[in-house]
Amino acid sequence: MSPRPSRVTPHELCIDWPTTRSDDPVAEVARQFVLNLRDAMGSRSIREVARETGVDRASIGTVLNGMSWPDTATLARLELGLKASLWPAYSEGPN
Repeated sequence: MSPRPSRVTPHELCIDWPTTRSDDPVAEVARQFVLNLRDAMGSRSIREVARETGVDRASIGTVLNGMSWPDTATLARLELGLKASLWPAYSEGPN
């Protein structure tokens, strides 16, 4: 089996991660997820959130910094542990 090809990270698809909207619709969903995660974290540290959610702190950091795409298990653990809906609602946006 050949290795999965690498893909561009979310922060590479955004001019100023995560403060500036991305022209790439998939990166934009990831950016909105990170903004929701930051909001749900509040004043808690990454270490505290890792303890509360069971998600490795390095994984949380790479997602927050746009260096990796969050997988479904990470998303679920973060939402359950933080008791917050983090995945952004679907919106077609302006046409």
